Amino acid sequence: MNEEILVNATPMEARVAVVENGATQDIYIERQSSRGTVGNIYAGRVARVLPGMQAAFVDFGFERSGFLHLNDVLGSNAAAEERIADHLREGQVITVQVVKDPISNKGARLTSQLSVSTRYLVYMPQSDHVGVSQRIDDPEERTRLQEVLASALSDESMEEGGYILRTAAEGAGDSEIRADLRFLQRLWAVVSRRAFEARGPELLYEDLPLQLRAVRDLARSSVQRILVDSQDNYALLNDFCLKYMPEVANLVELYEGERPIFDLHSVEDDIQRALARVVPLKSGGYLVIDQTEAMTTIDVNTGSFVGRRNQEETLFKTNLEAATVLARQLRLRNLGGIVIVDFIDMHDAEHRRQVHRALEKAMARDPARNKITGVSELGLIEMTRKRTRESLERVLCEDCPSCNGRGVLKSAETVCYEILREIMRDARAYETGGLMVLASQTVVERLLDEESANVGDLESFIKRSISFRAEPDYTQEQFDIVLL
Repeated sequence: MNEEILVNATPMEARVAVVENGATQDIYIERQSSRGTVGNIYAGRVARVLPGMQAAFVDFGFERSGFLHLNDVLGSNAAAEERIADHLREGQVITVQVVKDPISNKGARLTSQLSVSTRYLVYMPQSDHVGVSQRIDDPEERTRLQEVLASALSDESMEEGGYILRTAAEGAGDSEIRADLRFLQRLWAVVSRRAFEARGPELLYEDLPLQLRAVRDLARSSVQRILVDSQDNYALLNDFCLKYMPEVANLVELYEGERPIFDLHSVEDDIQRALARVVPLKSGGYLVIDQTEAMTTIDVNTGSFVGRRNQEETLFKTNLEAATVLARQLRLRNLGGIVIVDFIDMHDAEHRRQVHRALEKAMARDPARNKITGVSELGLIEMTRKRTRESLERVLCEDCPSCNGRGVLKSAETVCYEILREIMRDARAYETGGLMVLASQTVVERLLDEESANVGDLESFIKRSISFRAEPDYTQEQFDIVLL
């Protein structure tokens, strides 16, 4: 597999794309004005304890308080009889870490089980677990890494705590593991001192900016090069790699071409397609993807694909292609939570099994944890995908001011009838010489054309004149009635 990491960064915004064999798989965007907080450690103050939910809200310096559950206070040591009120009280200053950024109208998800990371290791001061990433599946390599870490921990006299060897540690040598351990020891000493001195909401530790996190977390053995499109960020990444990741420093390259780096690799086009509701398939079929507050639904349609043999073959091939495409779209759009997929109905049981296996195989390459159920009685496949940050749509878009995020507008006809009903109410409630309607150009034109007879009848009924004025700034649903 040929992977590339593309870094496009400006003082306002950093964007990173992971490209596999020429196809964009992941897109990360971080704006300076709204940097993510996942991984940051804060001193916070308990604002409210909720015994019924076994949770608390913690003020950690943001507009919305973060949510802290009992399981995230005690970790794996939580017992059934434990109560949140026994561990937290209102006004108490505690140290917390963000595990999920605020999403929509929900505050950040917090934990008291802290961790800090380097290239090869994750340090967990409240834990005593020592393990190896599950993505390292070679038993001999897992054993070797555990032995290297155990020896290093003994020699370096590290503080108590737990450690996890990250996927990037595969193949790492003894000196590299030891260097990471020493760095973690110095880092945690600084964080601990700041936490001890904190008296209220305060940032104690901030994770790396996106471009550095991407190199730290994504520079796997399959990555062939890391392309950076600015001299300043090239120098930043090069210095970072030489200091902490010398084995990948030679992969960092400065892109000096005339075309923007995201244009050259079609990433800009992929971003635009990832914001569209309809995703075309090469076969002629298409997907319809709808993201809502509760879940994401994906509907598979055959479109213009008619197949060569019979209808069952057409449905089967469309579903197979859709399984691969939707898995990539989930990554590109960073859609998480519950996902419901409505594949086209197939009568052949073997075809259904193959489509299900194709979806599992496509999702197995997704770094986000996911779970796929079997086909339900209604022919739907339910799945979950871990959500830790906002989707691409939420980052790049905002609700339409005309429809307030509904995705549809009231028709001009509907708005006309609402206006006529409102005129009736005002005529009964107020003594006026006449009324003026302020509305959009489309609505006014309809009132003066298709609805003119109804307007004339209404004028006769209320015995007052009605005039109209088009307001260029009004949306189609917006109108006002002025009493003259």
